[in-house]
Amino acid sequence: MKFTTASADLRQALTTVNGAVPSKSTLPILESILFERVDDELRLSATDLEISIVHRLPVQFEQNGTPEKANRVAVPAKRLLDTMRALPDLPIEFSADEEFNIVLRTSQGHYKMVGHDGADYPAIPDLEEAQEVSADASLLTYAIQKTSFAVSKDALRPAMMGIYFQIKPEHGRAVATDGHRLVKLTLDGLTSDTPVDFIVPEKAMSLASKVADDGTCSIRVDDSNAAFEFENARVIARLIDESYPNYEAVIPNENDRRLTIDRELMLAAVKRVGLYSSSMTNQIRLSLAKDQLDISAEDVERSSEAKEAVACEYDDEEMLIGFNAEYLKEVLSNLDADEVAFDFSSPNRAGVVTPLEQDEGRDLLMLIMPVMLNTYA
Repeated sequence: MKFTTASADLRQALTTVNGAVPSKSTLPILESILFERVDDELRLSATDLEISIVHRLPVQFEQNGTPEKANRVAVPAKRLLDTMRALPDLPIEFSADEEFNIVLRTSQGHYKMVGHDGADYPAIPDLEEAQEVSADASLLTYAIQKTSFAVSKDALRPAMMGIYFQIKPEHGRAVATDGHRLVKLTLDGLTSDTPVDFIVPEKAMSLASKVADDGTCSIRVDDSNAAFEFENARVIARLIDESYPNYEAVIPNENDRRLTIDRELMLAAVKRVGLYSSSMTNQIRLSLAKDQLDISAEDVERSSEAKEAVACEYDDEEMLIGFNAEYLKEVLSNLDADEVAFDFSSPNRAGVVTPLEQDEGRDLLMLIMPVMLNTYA
């Protein structure tokens, strides 16, 4: 294999697929990136056996009778990418012989390393017998951005370690929860004639959001994997083979106390007051009174406390409710609206947070569980 390309283009392609390269593996070849010549296109692939990324890059191949064996070579990922990052933008020539010796040549010098036989590289799932759904890549990126922060990191609850997609003829949904927070996003632009639901690991979705472009995303799903294909790249992930919890059952529908507030003002207050919360519990208190919200926290061990008043719209019974400051901060940070609505029922029931005005074709709901306060324990 021998080709010439711009170092910036190769560096970008390598950065894309490197997300699937494990830092350490019992299979040393997985710490490499597979280079393949497919017709007149270079295909770069990487996998950790759970997540795979494939990137297509147009290059100028040299017609020099390269042996077929050399058209598939696994190149050490870290050394190659570190080299490309250290090089300025200039043309670069890549060559690999039938012994998998790799040479990079530029006008400034040459760099040699030894690769592996590409025939030994694990096969990337192709999902030929898969159900296909098309959507704007920007819509998928939006869904990932709004849900990923609430995905659980608890390995004992594997179903909750991914984003749950429910795609139906009328709309699609993306859901994430860790038991403390829940996000339910309904999208009119994500539909499928044949209903399909699946759970994708959060890491894979994060990589997909980085790969996504401004075009159309083709989502292909079979019994074991989901593939997210963009113009020049594809992210394939092994599905989480678990039943997702009944998230609808935990969303209260009788919360009749509504607080409306400026999101940025409340977020700033929560950030400041949260600095004075206990490092063990991160607990802050929200005291609701007519058109005023008092946010307070104390850290008994450090003899410190803080309290702020924030103007709001509230016209119901006074109530005191506690939340984890970090969880509340993340919920507010992941909403875009200028004003948000909190719907409560009692101090020991979940609060529902929504934008006061929803974007067209999008319905975003977030839920946050309260923490027990001594005042009502």
